Amino acid sequence: MSTLRNSVRLIGNVGNNPEVKTLENDKKFAKFSLATNEGYTNSKGEKIQQTIWHNIVAYGSIVNVIEQHIEKGKQLAVEGKLTYREYLDKEKQQKTITEIVIDEIVLL
Repeated sequence: MSTLRNSVRLIGNVGNNPEVKTLENDKKFAKFSLATNEGYTNSKGEKIQQTIWHNIVAYGSIVNVIEQHIEKGKQLAVEGKLTYREYLDKEKQQKTITEIVIDEIVLL
């Protein structure tokens, strides 16, 4: 079982133009949403299409690729790992968000 690892691969469409920010240590990060679609047939024989939204985050040199080539509507493939981050919302309630931190991206 030691060969198993946290790995996520998705193919989808970019839902919003990436937001790129610079951290205190002058390193950049980017975040954007990615939509994937799943389909199934319900009990009435109707085909149902469902869109699932994923929060994508990138650090390091891949941010340069995102800044130059990624925009809303583009189809791409990403690979990374599933992460969870906690934060306080406006009402000071603790929230958990699921994100995929990517280390590879392919424009399709």
